[in-house]
Amino acid sequence: MTIRSQTLSNGFTIVSEFMPNLKTVTMGIWIKVGGRHETREQNGIAHFLEHMAFKGTNNRTSLQIVEAIENVGGYINAYTSREITNFYCRLLSEDISLGMDVISDIVLNSTIEQNELEIERGVILQEIGQCNDTPDDIIFEWLQETAYPDQPYGRSILGSATNIKKFMKADLVNFTQNNYSPNSMILCAAGDINHDHLVSIGEKYFSKLIKKDLIEPAPAIFVGGERRVNKDLEQAHFALSFASAAIKDKDIFVSQIFSVAMGGGMSSRLFQEIREKRGLCYSIFSTIDAGTDTGNFTIYAGTSQEKLAELANVIVDELRRSIQTISQNDLDKARAQIKAGILMGLESSSNRCERLARSLAVWGRIIPLSETIEKINQVSLSDLRRFAEKTFSKAQPALALYGPIKKAPSLPKLVTRLMS
Repeated sequence: MTIRSQTLSNGFTIVSEFMPNLKTVTMGIWIKVGGRHETREQNGIAHFLEHMAFKGTNNRTSLQIVEAIENVGGYINAYTSREITNFYCRLLSEDISLGMDVISDIVLNSTIEQNELEIERGVILQEIGQCNDTPDDIIFEWLQETAYPDQPYGRSILGSATNIKKFMKADLVNFTQNNYSPNSMILCAAGDINHDHLVSIGEKYFSKLIKKDLIEPAPAIFVGGERRVNKDLEQAHFALSFASAAIKDKDIFVSQIFSVAMGGGMSSRLFQEIREKRGLCYSIFSTIDAGTDTGNFTIYAGTSQEKLAELANVIVDELRRSIQTISQNDLDKARAQIKAGILMGLESSSNRCERLARSLAVWGRIIPLSETIEKINQVSLSDLRRFAEKTFSKAQPALALYGPIKKAPSLPKLVTRLMS
């Protein structure tokens, strides 16, 4: 595997990884702009822009955009997160020039015509409605808002229906002009790619863009709190979150290993105790969400209203017990799972592309795989127990409950139990 990168004079970064034996390439533009770069009035606009990029450019209609890629057997898509907007495609290596022409076109030349804007406004409102009607989606939206109240980092990436209904072309254009800059962009490709060819393509489309001063987003501060929404559903949905390590924190791999040990698989502590031994739920897991300056460790479970109180209490008991009882075996299993996940992911050009782009976006350099594995190997049992004590001993968590949840203990009661 060969990784090469360079940065143009305007700050536009180009990186590639050649993967022998492949005949395909995953490539795209990663822009260091997302939901947390919005004001309250702009909430949802980054995601709206992602949608509008596919609705037509100076050179192509919306149908011509997708046909250009799909007619050669390729795939094109995009996503918006709190810190990144990404437009990408996967296609045969012989079609690299075509892929870059289309991706650059939708990033740089979107026309945002009024009739298309109105159509997509309706589509996004439907997307919001679908999320609101999906309990195990909306509960995470509420949890984020509760953990980071009145902060950009806590707001929905989809935005509010109120905002979506009022956005006009000028709003989208202004956000693009203020936030889309060559020094916030990364062109990344992985697969059967010639780096020099990729650079020539990147220069063709992006070298004339003018570098801008980037707007730093507001800091994210985990506050915590409680949100309870009682509704007549079949299941009660429970989500509990604690402040955790940011992506650059020295404890990032400690937090990830701890999360996998607690709720990362069928052999994890929470799954075994709560589902297998007690039969309190069908689904339970834990996860780590890490941003550039914040992070959270979250547990989710869905259960019946009769079992909700016991489930909540047993989860808290398991978290408290982990400070003393998380074991070397737990560590070894979780470490193996994480390393295997990373290495298996490297078999995919899409995963390699994402890894390279995010490495540059976050650290400003390519993190060698050996460095990542070494840091994972360095995590000790004492690190896990220290992390657990730090996370739970003075916790101000966020709690979201949805469904038939009247019998659920309150957040203060759960915190008292956690501290006992």
